[in-house]
Amino acid sequence: MDERLKKQMDFILEVDKVKNIMRQTYLADGRRKENDAEHSWHLALMAVLLKEYAEEEVDLAKVIPMVLIHDLVEIDAGDTYAYDEVGAATKADRENKAADRIFGLLPEDQGQWLRGLWEEFEAYESPDAKFAHMLDNSQPLFLNDASDGKSWTEHQVRKSQIYKRNRKTGEGSEKVWKYMQELVEKHIRLGHVIDDVKEN
Repeated sequence: MDERLKKQMDFILEVDKVKNIMRQTYLADGRRKENDAEHSWHLALMAVLLKEYAEEEVDLAKVIPMVLIHDLVEIDAGDTYAYDEVGAATKADRENKAADRIFGLLPEDQGQWLRGLWEEFEAYESPDAKFAHMLDNSQPLFLNDASDGKSWTEHQVRKSQIYKRNRKTGEGSEKVWKYMQELVEKHIRLGHVIDDVKEN
């Protein structure tokens, strides 16, 4: 077999493992938790549908592969829950090692391209990365709303945690971030999110 094709096929088979990485977010019906592959597909579709709300011009030819590969490192590094402060301390090191191995399976040009997209996403600086992060942060929130706050209730999530995680989400889309804030307030009223942020 052609060596380039063999490397590409090996990578494609290896990343099938992302279907086994379970997240803490429930599907909209609340019956089970989603996996990383389902999450990434959802973000790609959201990118297409919500592009008009991006704060700056974004390139879907970059954003879509960016969101499709952004969690592949979790094959080795595991999923670090959004509000897991202990896990967050070692997350960067674990994920960098995973990126070396996983993107290193590809032919050099494609491996460097996808690694570059992953690093751009992690840097959270370009318009494309900001938009991709907005999608990544808002999708679990929308699912939490649909599943009656199930994951938030289980983890006793506080408003301050949500706002800390989303402190830059508006840079990707202010309109979507405002919508997310409305949902958070709704679930505070319902008792699914703890209101630990008191207004002056």
